[in-house]
Amino acid sequence: MSDEPGQMLAGYDDPSDHRSLSLDDTSSTEESLDETRLSLETTNDTIPYIGQRFVTHDAAYEFYSEFAKRCGFSIRRHRTEGKDGVGKGLTRRYFVCHRAGNTPTKNSNESKPQRNRKSSRCGCQAYMRISKAADSGGQEWRVTGFANHHNHELLEPNQVRFLPAYRTISESDKSRILMFAKTGMSVQQMMRLMELEKCVEPGYLPFTEKDVRNLLQSFRKLDPEEESIDLLRMFRNIKEKDPNFRFEYTLDLNNRLENVAWSYASSVQSYDIFGDAVVFDTTHRLTAFDMPLGIWVGMNNYGMPCFFGCVLLREENLRSNSWALKAFLGFMNGKAPQTILTDQNMCLKEAICMEMPTAKHALCIWMIVAKFPSWFNTVLGERYNEWKSEFYRLYNLESIEDFELGWRDMVNSFGLHTNRHIVNLYGLRSLWALPFLRSHFFAGMTTMGQSKSINAFIQRFLSAQTRLAHFVEQVAVAVDFKDQAGEQQTMQQNLQNISLKTGAPMESHAASILTPFAFSKLQEQLVLAAHYASFQMEDGFLVRHHTKAEGGRKVYWVPREGIISCSCHQFEFSGILCRHALRVLSTGNCFQIPDRYLPIRWRRISTPAKLFQNNPSDNPERIQFLQNLVSALVTESTKSKERLDIATEQVSILLSRIREQPVSHQNTREISSFHRNL
Repeated sequence: MSDEPGQMLAGYDDPSDHRSLSLDDTSSTEESLDETRLSLETTNDTIPYIGQRFVTHDAAYEFYSEFAKRCGFSIRRHRTEGKDGVGKGLTRRYFVCHRAGNTPTKNSNESKPQRNRKSSRCGCQAYMRISKAADSGGQEWRVTGFANHHNHELLEPNQVRFLPAYRTISESDKSRILMFAKTGMSVQQMMRLMELEKCVEPGYLPFTEKDVRNLLQSFRKLDPEEESIDLLRMFRNIKEKDPNFRFEYTLDLNNRLENVAWSYASSVQSYDIFGDAVVFDTTHRLTAFDMPLGIWVGMNNYGMPCFFGCVLLREENLRSNSWALKAFLGFMNGKAPQTILTDQNMCLKEAICMEMPTAKHALCIWMIVAKFPSWFNTVLGERYNEWKSEFYRLYNLESIEDFELGWRDMVNSFGLHTNRHIVNLYGLRSLWALPFLRSHFFAGMTTMGQSKSINAFIQRFLSAQTRLAHFVEQVAVAVDFKDQAGEQQTMQQNLQNISLKTGAPMESHAASILTPFAFSKLQEQLVLAAHYASFQMEDGFLVRHHTKAEGGRKVYWVPREGIISCSCHQFEFSGILCRHALRVLSTGNCFQIPDRYLPIRWRRISTPAKLFQNNPSDNPERIQFLQNLVSALVTESTKSKERLDIATEQVSILLSRIREQPVSHQNTREISSFHRNL
C-alpha cells in the first residue's frame, strides 16, 4: 500500500471515514532521520511528535489518549496492514479524533424500530499515525504522522470526562455495583455511596448513572430468553394450581419478555370490595434488572393496606403504561377504580385518561412531600420547617377560595415567586390539594399516617433478586404474609373492647356494624358534633361551632328518604359522616344512622353464616352452635388482657389449620357472591 496521504485511508476499518478524512502532505509524510533528531530535542514529551518511539502500539494509544483528554477530545483506533497487504502483518496504525468521519447512511428497515440519535461525527481531521520501525527488528513503533487541527470546539476538563472513552467502570467497581444491586439499592444510592467511599465530589466518579444502568441492563440480558422462559413457566405452573391466578405479558420483536403483570385470587376478591380507591406506585425500579416496577395497593375495611397487583415494564412510556392499566382492568373484570393516586408521571396521567376515563386521577401527597427537602431545604434555609407547616395547613383547607388566597400569601411571605417547583405545584394543585378533591372518595389514603403504612407495605416487595422468578416469589411471600398478618390484626380489632363515649343510640348502632377502625373515625365526629349548633333554614340546616357567630356548613336532609349531605363533603371523601350531618341527625331525634351512610366497604365482614344458610345441604343447627361458641369466646376473652392474648394466639392457630383444608369451587363461588352482595 502506498504511503501517499490520499491512499492511506483505504486501510481504515470505518468506511464512513473514507469520505471525509484527508490529510495534507506536511502532516503525514515520513520524516527524515535528521528531522527526527530535531523533534526529539525540541518537543515537549507530553505532545506527540514525529519520530517518537513506543514499545507497543497499545502504549502509543494510551499516550495519545492522555494527550487527547488534556486537550478536550477523545480518540478511537483505525488500522492498516503491511505495504503489500499480504503476509507482513500489522505495520501501521492510525488513531483519530472521536469526531472524525461522517455518519454512514443506514438502510431503513420498516420492520425494526429506528433509534434517532444525532451523530457526533463531523469530519474532524486530527490524527496520529504510527509505523513499525524497520531498524528495530519489528519490536518498536514510531510516530510517522500527526495533526492536531480540529474543526469543532474542544471540551473543558470538567466536560471531557463525560466522553464515553473516559467513562470506565473497573472490575472491582462492577463487582461492587452488582453487590449493591442485590441489596436493593437504587442507582442514585449506589453513586452517592461510591462517591463517599472514593472521597470524590458528587458527579466526579469516572462513570455516570447511565453507565451503571447500562451495566445492570447487560447483567439482566446475560440470558434473557432463559429468564423469560423460566418466569412464564412459573406463572403457568401457578395457574395450573390456582385457576384464579391471573397474569399477562408481552414479547418484543426478538421474542424477549417486554412487560409482565400479575395478580392473585385473593387480590381480585379484595378489589371487588375495596377497589374504589387505588394507589398505583411506579416510583420504584427492580434494581438488579433496571426495570420500572408498578404496584397497585388499596385499603381494606380495617385500615390496612391490601395488594391488588404488580407489573414490571421494560420502558416507562405512554405505550407501556397503557398496557399496564389494560392488564389491570382485565384482572379486575373491567372494573375501574373511582379514584387512582399516582406519582407526578405525565405519561401515566395521559394513559389513565385513555384507559380509565371515569376514574378521578390524583397525585399522592406523600410522594410529593418526599421531594421537599431536595427542593426547598437550601432555598428556604432556617424557614424551611415554617414553610412546610404552612403548606400542610393550605393542603388541608376545605375551601378553594381560602386555598387560593393562602397560597398567594405564602408565596409572597417566603419569596417563592420564581421558584420552579412552587410554580409547578400550583399548576397541578387540582390533582393534589384537598380543597379540589373533597368531593371524591379516597378511603383515607391521603393522610400521612396511612401513607406511611402503604409505603412500608410496598417496601416488602423491593428486596432485590438476581432473577425475575425470585422476585415474583418474593411478592407472593409478602402478599401471603400480609394476608395472614391482616387476619390476626383483624381478629385483634374485633376482640378489643369498644368504649362508647357519647351514650347516643347512633353510636352504639354504628359500633355494631362498622369495623373498629371505621367506627373510631365516626366516633371522633360524634364527639365533636356535641360542640356544634344547628339552625333550621328554608333549604336545610346551618351548622356551626358553638363559639362562632358566623360561617358554618350547609346540611341538606330529607328524613323520608333517609338522605343527608353536607357542604364539607367529608362523607364523599372518606365514607364517614361528618360532625355537621351527625348534629342534624341528632337534632332530628334519629336513633340510627341511615343504612346508606354505613357503607359496605367499612363494615365488619364476619358473618359467614349468611353464606352457608343459603346452602340447603348444610346443617343450620351446627352453624348456630358455632356462632354461639364464637360469641361466648369474645365475651370471655375480653375480660382480661391475659385471656385476650391466649384467645388471639389459639384462634390464629385454629384459623391456619382451617385454611389448610380444601374448599370446593362451588363454595368459592358462593363466597365471592356473598362478598359482592354485602
